[in-house]
Amino acid sequence: MTSEAAALASPAPGISQVPNDGRVYRFVVDPHHCFVCGELNERGLRTTVFATTGLAWTDVTLGPDLVGWSDKAHGGILATLLDEIMGWALFEHDCWGVTAELTVRYLRPVDVSHRLRVEGEVAEATRRLFRTRGRILDEDGTVLATAEARYVAAPEARKAELRATYRFHMVPVDVVGPGAGADR
Repeated sequence: MTSEAAALASPAPGISQVPNDGRVYRFVVDPHHCFVCGELNERGLRTTVFATTGLAWTDVTLGPDLVGWSDKAHGGILATLLDEIMGWALFEHDCWGVTAELTVRYLRPVDVSHRLRVEGEVAEATRRLFRTRGRILDEDGTVLATAEARYVAAPEARKAELRATYRFHMVPVDVVGPGAGADR
């Protein structure tokens, strides 16, 4: 059994922080219907979310079914990706937050046939309020969109419910290079 398979077989509940060991981890949750990361959503993106200390990200190539016009990605889909990944960036704070505010800046048109990297990080954290930053980059590292958001942490009882429902844990990834991540 590989180390990843062993970790999947016995999830470690309550892990809320990536170890500061410089490694990359993959988020694992029980099957669910989230549009961005849920494997049960037939219309969803089914992305895999990764993290290292201070940063969460996913790699994705959007399809022609997600255009706004011509071959350009719909801005709402880009905002959804940014919101999702910035929300995952809260993992180190055990936040399980909900989005209170989201501001997106669209810098360049995004072709749906190109691979994208979506990144998120926490910019500021208080007891129940969090401010995040995110960006979408193309394969060359050109920034296509940026975002800032504010999240409110769930109360302790709700966090306990969510932990039990989703059984969130992280699995170390042995090899992550160009092209790592889930594609649609």
